[in-house]
Amino acid sequence: MSGPPSPAAVADGTPLRRRVTVRGVVQGVGFRPYVYTLATGLELSGHVTNTPEGVIAEVEGTPSAVARFCDRIAVQAPPLARVDSVHHDDVPVTGDAAFTILASRTGGPAGTLIPPDTATCADCLRELADPADRRHRHPFINCTHCGPRFTIVTGLPYDRSHTTMAGFPMCSDCAREYADPADRRFHAQPVACPACGPRLRLLVPRPGVSGPPEPVAGADPVAEARRLLAGGAILAVKGLGGYHLACDATNPEAVALLRRRKARGDKPFAVMARSLDDLWHLVRIGAVERNLLDGPTRPIVLLRRRREVPVAGAPRPADSVAPGSPDLGVMLPYTPLHHLLFGLPGDPEGPPLLVMTSGNVSGEPIVTDDGEALERLARLADGWLTHDRPIHVPCDDSVVRVCDGALLPLRRARGYAPLPLTLPVPVRPALAVGGDLKNVLCLGEGHRAWLSAHIGDMDDLATQHAFEHAVTQLESITPVRPELLVADRHPAYRSARWADRNASGRPVVRVQHHHAHVAAAMAEHGLDGSRPVIGVAFDGTGYGDDGAVWGGEILLADYDGFTRFGHLAYVPLPGGDAAVRRPYRMALAHLRAAGIDWSDELACVSACPPDERRVLERQLERDLNCVPTSSMGRLFDAVSSLAGVCHAAGYEAQAAMELEAAALEAPAGDPVAYAFALRPTGPIDRSRGGVEEGPVLADPAPVLAAIVEDLRSGAGPAVVAARFHRAVAGLVHRVCVLARERHAVETVALTGGVFANSLLSSASAAALGADGFTVLRHRLVPPGDGGLALGQLVVAARAEDRTRAND
Repeated sequence: MSGPPSPAAVADGTPLRRRVTVRGVVQGVGFRPYVYTLATGLELSGHVTNTPEGVIAEVEGTPSAVARFCDRIAVQAPPLARVDSVHHDDVPVTGDAAFTILASRTGGPAGTLIPPDTATCADCLRELADPADRRHRHPFINCTHCGPRFTIVTGLPYDRSHTTMAGFPMCSDCAREYADPADRRFHAQPVACPACGPRLRLLVPRPGVSGPPEPVAGADPVAEARRLLAGGAILAVKGLGGYHLACDATNPEAVALLRRRKARGDKPFAVMARSLDDLWHLVRIGAVERNLLDGPTRPIVLLRRRREVPVAGAPRPADSVAPGSPDLGVMLPYTPLHHLLFGLPGDPEGPPLLVMTSGNVSGEPIVTDDGEALERLARLADGWLTHDRPIHVPCDDSVVRVCDGALLPLRRARGYAPLPLTLPVPVRPALAVGGDLKNVLCLGEGHRAWLSAHIGDMDDLATQHAFEHAVTQLESITPVRPELLVADRHPAYRSARWADRNASGRPVVRVQHHHAHVAAAMAEHGLDGSRPVIGVAFDGTGYGDDGAVWGGEILLADYDGFTRFGHLAYVPLPGGDAAVRRPYRMALAHLRAAGIDWSDELACVSACPPDERRVLERQLERDLNCVPTSSMGRLFDAVSSLAGVCHAAGYEAQAAMELEAAALEAPAGDPVAYAFALRPTGPIDRSRGGVEEGPVLADPAPVLAAIVEDLRSGAGPAVVAARFHRAVAGLVHRVCVLARERHAVETVALTGGVFANSLLSSASAAALGADGFTVLRHRLVPPGDGGLALGQLVVAARAEDRTRAND
C-alpha cells in the first residue's frame, strides 16, 4: 500500500530517515493504519511493519516532518493502544518514493503486547442494527477498535495467520476493507462478514432420541434461542473466552433449575442486562460503576442491591439469583451475539435480564472446546448456541467492585489479561505459580509482569490441565524464559508440586503466603521496597512459618522479608475443611477458646447436631485434628454462625459475605464497636539475633463475650454484624498505631481476601487515613489469591538476586 510521495526538494534541509520502534499494546488495535495515516499526512516516505518486539516504522523526509511524526506517534495513538516506549534511531536515507505497510516480520523474541478482548464499539453496533449494512445482524462484527484479541491469538506477530481466524479466508469485500487505509477495518485481523466469517448454529437434543444434539433447521438461531430462553430453557452460549450458561434471570424456576444442574448451592449468579435502563431499579449505580459497565472492558461489576426489590421475582431474602448477598454482579452485553440475543429494535422482546454464568460444573474450568461443551454441559443445558470460530485461550469474565470511588478487582480476566503490570524493581526471568485457590500465574522479567487470566481452584484435574496450558500460552506471547520458579510454602499445594516437578534444574523458591499478599500490594503501588510497610493480611487460609494456619496477620514487610508484628490469637481449626464448610464448628471452637459455655440458646450451638457436638467437644479437649489457626476469615465465619446468619457454607466466603449483608441492614447511628484485647507475648530470645519483642496477640474473646451478651439482650444479627465490622476496623487501626510507635512506619497495605469486603475495607481505610497513615489498597490485582503470584514474583526474584550476590 502506497501513499503520496515525499517532496523531491526539501525546504528545511537535507532529508532525514529515522527508525522508530514502538513497544506496548500496538498490535491488533489499528496501530499500523494509524502510523500510515500519520506518515502520509506529513508527506513522509518509508514503511511500517509488525514484528515480535513491536511496531517498527522507518520514516524519511524533512527533519521538521520527521520530528513531528516522532512527537505525535505516542500521544495521538488509537484508543485501544497503550504505548510503553518509543525508541528512535537515525538510519541512512534510501530515497523511498512512498510510504508502505510491509508484511509482518517473524522471528526474534516477543516484545509486543497482545491486547485484551474488547466490547463491541458504537460504530459496529450501528452497523449491526442497520438493515442497509452488509453486516446487519452479523454475530461476529468487529473492527480495529473492538472484538476478540487475546482469546484468538495463537502466536506472534499479531496477524490473521496467527489467530483462530486463519481458517476463514476473507471474501473480496472484506479483503478490500482490510487493504484500505481509510477504512475502519484496515488490518483488523478478525474482520469477517456473513459471506466469509464464522457461522452460528443452535443445537438442541432430539426429543426422545439419544445421541448428539442437532442443528435447528430453517430458523434464525438467535431468534429461536431467544424464544427458548423466554420459555425457561437453559442455553450454553459460546462467548469470547468460553461458554456461558444462560437463563432468564426474572424466571425463578429457570434460575433454580440452573442452580441445581450446575451444583451451584447458594452461590450468587451474575446477570447480564440488556441496558443500563434495566438495572436502575435493582442496584445502586454511581458514575465509576456506570463507566465500567458501558466502557470497552465491560467486567462483571458488583453493585449494592436495592433491598426492597427482588431480582428473580421471589420475595426477599429468598431471591434465587443472589441469595444472602448484599450485592448483585451485573454486566452489559460485550459481543454482537449478546446484543442479538437481547434483540435489536423491532425484534420480539426477550428477557431483559439473563443469568450469565461460566459454562462448567462448579469447581471446574470454563469450557472452550465445542466437542467438550456438548459432552460436559449435556446435563446442564437444553441447547447450545455455538459457532465455528475456535477459542484458543480460556478467559472468564472479570469481576470488580468500586470501593470508596476506586476500582477493586476481584477476578482479573477478560478485558484486563494479558496486559502486563509495571514493576517498581527489576526481576530476573521467573514464573510464579500462585496458590491453589483462585489460581493465577505470573511471568516476569525486568520491569514487567504478565499475569494469566483467572484459572481456578487447583483441586480439580481439569483445572490443573488448564494451568499447564496457561503456562505454555503465556510464555508464547511474552519474551520471558523463566530461570526461576516461585511457589507458596504450603507443602501440599498442587501448584507448588507442579513447580517442583517442572523445575528442570531451575531453582524453586518458596514464598510465605501473606508476605506475598503484602508484596503484591506494594508492587502494584510502585514501592521500591527501600522502606517497610505495615501489611495487614487478612484471609481464610495461608501456611504459616510455624506450621499453623495463618490468616489474621499484621506484618512489617518489604520485598526482602517480614517480621510478624501481630496476629489473631490461635484457636483450634476442628476438622480442617469441615470447619470451613460448617461455620458453627468454628463458632464453637472460638467460644470454647474464649471460655464461653455452649449454651443451647446460642444459634451456633443449636445448629450443631447433638451427636456432632459431643464428638466436637472431645476433639477439642484432646486436640485431635485441630491445627491452630489465626485466620480472620474463620473468625468472620464464627461470628456469622454465632449471630445466626449462616451455619453451613456452600461456597467460599458465604458466611462472611452474608455477615456483611446483615451489617448493611443495621440501623444508622449505632456508635457501639466491640473491642479486641491486645496483649504482648513478651520478648523472644533468638539464638543468633539477640532478644526481640514477640508479636502482639489480638484476642477475640472480649468480642465474642460482647456478642453473646448482645444476643441475650435481644440484639439482632444486623446490629451484631455491624458492631463486629467496626471491631475489626478498630483492631486494624490500633495495631497499626502500635507498629508506627515502635518502628516509625506510616504506610499500611490492606490485603488478603477478607478485604474484598468493601464495608470493612472502607472503615479500616477511613480510620487509618484520619490518623495520618498512607493506605494502600488493591487497584490492579485482586486482594485475594488472584494477586498472590505477583507478590511471589518480586519477593523471590529479590531473594535470588541476594543469593547470587553473596555467592
